[in-house]
Order: sequence, then C-alpha cells, then structure tokens
Amino acid sequence: MNYTFASATILLLLITDPFGNIPIFANALRPVAPERRARVILREVLIAFGLLLTFMFVGDRFLRLMNLSDLSLQIAGGVVLFLIALRMIFPPPPLPPGAVPVGEPLIVPLAIPALAGPSALATVMLLVSQAPERRLEWVAALSVTMLVCAVVLVMAERIQRVLGDRVVMAFERLMGLILVAISVEMMIRGLKVLVKQL
Repeated sequence: MNYTFASATILLLLITDPFGNIPIFANALRPVAPERRARVILREVLIAFGLLLTFMFVGDRFLRLMNLSDLSLQIAGGVVLFLIALRMIFPPPPLPPGAVPVGEPLIVPLAIPALAGPSALATVMLLVSQAPERRLEWVAALSVTMLVCAVVLVMAERIQRVLGDRVVMAFERLMGLILVAISVEMMIRGLKVLVKQL
C-alpha cells in the first residue's frame, strides 16, 4: 500500500487509539494525585514515542536479522491490526471496581502496550520497509500522532464529561470498524503479491 503523510498519520492514530485509551489511562491513573496526572501522561507518551521511533530506525535491520520479508510483515501486520480492531469494536468487560492499580504506572501498561503495542510497532516498521527514503515523513506522521495522543489523554477527564462515555465508546467502535477495513486491505494486497510469487 502506498501511504501518504496524511494516510500514515490517520493509520497511526487509529492504531494508537487515543479515545479508546481514555478508560485505560483513567483507571491506571486513579491512584496518582490529580496535579501529577498530566506529567505522568506526557512521560508515558514520550516513552511510547521513543520506542516507536527506535523501531522506525532499526526495524529494517531487525527484519533482516530475523530473515523476514516485507511481505510477511505486511500480512502479519494486517492480522494483528484485525485482532486489535475487533477488540475496539467488541471491547472486553471492564475491570471490577476493586481491581485498581496501586502506585504510579511506569511504562506498562500505558506506554506499552496501550500506545506502543504490537500493532503500532509493526505499522511503523511496515511504513519504513515500504518506503525507506520517506523516513522523515513517517517520523513527522508519528510525531503528529503522539502529539494528538498527548492532547487527548491530558484532556481525557474533560472529554469524558463533555461527550459522555457512550459517545466516546461509539467513536472508538467507529475507529475500530475503519481499522478492520484497513487491516483486511493490507492482508488482501499481501496475499495477492504472495499468489503472484508462487
């Protein structure tokens, strides 16, 4: 698939899913003092950004080291995206009220896997493997994505109050539906190339 800056940014936003991550962040940050929450969110977003950026620059070497082709990454990425999208459309049951994390979260579960999960890592590697000469464009798309995630998650409580849980949930399911279509398209294109090679 030939991505543009805009389509790559939209794809990364769908995968990192800042609106869908609002409940996860709200639950994980419950034991954190309200005045520290914005700082913790920004720290976790920066950690996720750093990890994704690292995979963007060394991902192709990792693929070569593991003897993996771009085609296998595309098909595998499509499968992972499809599974993530299904979880967005059919979310698992919420944690019971007593299951509140203790202490301030660090890296897990906010930076990884909420923001920089397997699908996001596979996607940045896929972007670079398909067009390595446009690496700076993909860095810019990732930067915009992480900026949007930071703004949405810092304002999460206000967004929940203004829109309500149902609207946020409906928006997440809509994003999941779009992501299903993207993942299916990735798999179909990958399988078409595979059939031609046989």
